[in-house]
Amino acid sequence: MRLKWLQRDGRVKIPPPAILAALYAALITLGAVLLKLPVATPAPITWSDAVFTATSAVTVTGLVVIDTGSQLTIFGQAVVMMLIQLGGLGLMTFAVLVLSMLGLPVSMSQRIFLRDDLNQTSISDLLVLVRGILKVVLVCELLGVALLSFVFVPEFGWGLGLWQALFHTISAFNNAGFALFPDSLSQWVGNPIVNLVVPALFIFGGLGFVVVAELYAQRTWRSFSLHTKLMLTGTLALIVWSVLTFAALEWSNPRTLGGLEGIADRLWASWFQGVTTRTAGFNTVDIGGIHDSTAMMFMSLMVIGGGSTSTAGGIKVTTFIVLLLATIAFFQRRTQLHVFGRSLGSDEVMKVLALTMVSMLTVFMAIFLITISHDGDFLDLVFEVTSAFGTVGLSRGATGELDGLGRAVIIAVMFIGRVGPLTLGFFLATRSKPRVAYPSSKVYLG
Repeated sequence: MRLKWLQRDGRVKIPPPAILAALYAALITLGAVLLKLPVATPAPITWSDAVFTATSAVTVTGLVVIDTGSQLTIFGQAVVMMLIQLGGLGLMTFAVLVLSMLGLPVSMSQRIFLRDDLNQTSISDLLVLVRGILKVVLVCELLGVALLSFVFVPEFGWGLGLWQALFHTISAFNNAGFALFPDSLSQWVGNPIVNLVVPALFIFGGLGFVVVAELYAQRTWRSFSLHTKLMLTGTLALIVWSVLTFAALEWSNPRTLGGLEGIADRLWASWFQGVTTRTAGFNTVDIGGIHDSTAMMFMSLMVIGGGSTSTAGGIKVTTFIVLLLATIAFFQRRTQLHVFGRSLGSDEVMKVLALTMVSMLTVFMAIFLITISHDGDFLDLVFEVTSAFGTVGLSRGATGELDGLGRAVIIAVMFIGRVGPLTLGFFLATRSKPRVAYPSSKVYLG
């Protein structure tokens, strides 16, 4: 039997998702090499630190083993910022943008790579989508820099203030969660500009480029696609749930909301921490001080993540919604899923189930491996793995305590969380007709 990645002439045909994964790995390697240069750090860092930081940046996760603001120079911070931008925007998206600006044609193979990088099912109108992505990125990031400058420039001066605004804007829009301060953005827990601009950036980035472009082009609910409607309603519901639940669980906790002065700061912190949990990884309160119940809620939100074609990770909001719809349809004895006047077939359900199962197995295996060499707080380790898989970047303090095996596991999970669905999508999209038919049978379930 001929393997599906072998051509008739015997040559190996590498699937596009595998090539994209290799490109991301190459970008991580390049980033690690640049971070090891003497110009990138005031004091030398280890290869482990460099690889971990580069992986976290390319996968737009935000978990750190070194302090980005003090242990990296401006050059090192610029390397991290560019890795975040390339990793969030997508390597093939960036390549197609460069080709388009140079007036060079985009080949069919490049369009196929771009389709997989953007998690699309068709290669039609991809260039239009890329141009729309560029407009969205430029508008959002320029607006973010301008608004955050009102916070950072008065405090740090024009040069450093603009740099702080630029770095945190790119980090926020790409849902990376990297900050140039040891306590993330906790210094501005009650600042209205930070609490509105930064969440707006990572919410838009987490919706997905397709959704944002459609919001700009259509602007009416009836003309939105089913995907956009699901993303908007799902995102709104998750935001309301996370903000209200976080406030209810942590309101009297002296290590988080209870330690803040004034109701206004508590409300701002509840809003910021509630919306950042699924995707971005910034924090304005001490994540290590949250209750175990809050940590469990955070982990569920990190697994869900953001939207397809977005800078966020996780199994995606639409996947979670389809899982809920499939459960409801099962109890109602329906074979099709109905939502917003549209129906979803069994193919979508099978893809969702496959993606969810692979995600669960990845998280469970990573937890098993990381607990082999770590006997610390189990919840902290589970939280770390979940944050890495969702490419969120929140941590309860376990990142700095990881040994070599622990770092390797987290690096692998971050990489899988970012590019794993691409490879899975390739196998899901490959259809093959069985040569032998077997009689049907029953298995007792539940």
